[in-house]
Amino acid sequence: KPTTSKPGESEQLSAIARISRQPSFRLSTALLIAAAAMLAISTFFPYWRMRLNAPQYPSGLFVTVYVNHMEGDVAEIDGLNHYIGMAPLNDAAKIERAIAPIAMVVIGLMIIGVAFVHSKWLAVFAIPAMTFPFVFIADLWVWLWYYGNNLDPTAALSGAVKPFTPAVLGTGFVGQFSTTAVLQVGWYLALIGGVLVAFGLHYRRVARQAAERSEQ
Repeated sequence: KPTTSKPGESEQLSAIARISRQPSFRLSTALLIAAAAMLAISTFFPYWRMRLNAPQYPSGLFVTVYVNHMEGDVAEIDGLNHYIGMAPLNDAAKIERAIAPIAMVVIGLMIIGVAFVHSKWLAVFAIPAMTFPFVFIADLWVWLWYYGNNLDPTAALSGAVKPFTPAVLGTGFVGQFSTTAVLQVGWYLALIGGVLVAFGLHYRRVARQAAERSEQ
């Protein structure tokens, strides 16, 4: 027997077909795929970099942060921080760095799901991608605050430095040291990915509205 679709199913399929034929739908899909690719590529680049300017290091010391690891003069900076009672840098954000690769894969898959699954309710799956760059900055600030405000009181120079929060962006000063922090290419790629998601959702909505008008 030939199978027949129920009236409700036929209408739904017809609505999906009308939406899919809209140029704005194809543009939306392309933007969402590009966003997922941009987010994936960002994981191979640094997100944040800090330079520590110290008298004994005229060229400065650097720490570069990726989503899942740190690079640079971490040992040297830890050696200086030890005197004021600050914990080792690699002790920070261990959970975040451990789950970051899995989280990025999941976020990318959610964007792909939004791109190819015809459901306006799936738009909520795009929220993590749009907010991720700002969550990264917020999490970084929390750890910087925690490190600067939880100094070991038994450290050699603990009495010379009051609790402080290192600058997450720009220049900050701690005693005779200064720090300069800047965002790096990975963060900007993630930001571009979030913007592409926002535009992708906009054009998906445009496609739905155009399909509804064509039905009338």
